[in-house]
Amino acid sequence: MAGKPRALIIGAVQFATKELKELRTRYDVEYYSSKSREQFFDDCKTKYAGVVAAWLGYEALPTVGMYNKEFVEQLPESMKFLCYNAAGYDFLDVNACAARGIYVSHTPSAVDAATATVAATLILATCRNAIQSERNLHLGRFRNGVSMGMDPEGKKLGILGMGGIGKAVAKRMRGFDMEIQYHNRTRLPEEVEQKYAATYVDFETLLSTSDVLYVSVPLNAATRYLLDTTEFAMMKDGIIIVNTARGAVIRESSLVKALESGKVRAVGLDVFEEEPKVHPGLLSHPYSVLLPHIGTFTNETQHKMECLVLKNLEAALESSTLVTPVPEHKQYFKK
Repeated sequence: MAGKPRALIIGAVQFATKELKELRTRYDVEYYSSKSREQFFDDCKTKYAGVVAAWLGYEALPTVGMYNKEFVEQLPESMKFLCYNAAGYDFLDVNACAARGIYVSHTPSAVDAATATVAATLILATCRNAIQSERNLHLGRFRNGVSMGMDPEGKKLGILGMGGIGKAVAKRMRGFDMEIQYHNRTRLPEEVEQKYAATYVDFETLLSTSDVLYVSVPLNAATRYLLDTTEFAMMKDGIIIVNTARGAVIRESSLVKALESGKVRAVGLDVFEEEPKVHPGLLSHPYSVLLPHIGTFTNETQHKMECLVLKNLEAALESSTLVTPVPEHKQYFKK
């Protein structure tokens, strides 16, 4: 396969194996074989030399370690593209990548529907107190001691981050007659607001008027601990908080205090600040609905994600471009 552009899979392709097989008929695509971070760095200077693009997945983290500045700086000199198998990319130092002339893609659209369905599940479960009721039944108490739930109909759902996932959540929850309001850094066009029956409000208004707050923002320096003690104090008493984005957008210790005081009525979380570790105050609280980060954990969605990574990999090898570059790198692909 001499002369063909080379790509490296740093991770594992588990669902798009048919598509990978086809890609390998046209390009030199190999799996990494390093057994440690140190060996990987050494291999980047030898057997991985000449690789121009790489698939990057969570599966390789236990072997090669964090995708930080050190990792990026040790990649082969020939490396130009990293195709990341996730929508959120806070595990990868994209600024270090840009400084080295390496550009990054991710999988935003592929995760929207599945993540929004989990979010809707959490909203309904927290509103109707489903988990406490289910636990009660298993303990042989039936409905004895179960607290009253809250109807979602007519309640204000505040969406913090009205991107693809936020829009998909709005679409689903409009079916339960919830009023949709949202906050973004940039307001959406009027026609998009009308499509999703969504009203734009400022950050403070979103916090102070929402009955249910859904968090859907990426994790970065600006959003880490975006919701902390000050923000909880601004919220309505008895608010419900649901998060499927990244755990560290919310300071968990502050969330637990708000939950224990009754300021927050219930929480629905699919992500955690230090996952897989979960704050014991969340684990013990009867009004916490907790899932082990299953937002995209379906066969169909994993297949869509992997296919999108392979499309980016093919675009990188064929045309030196990316289909879905991360927002920080879109500027490098403007025509």
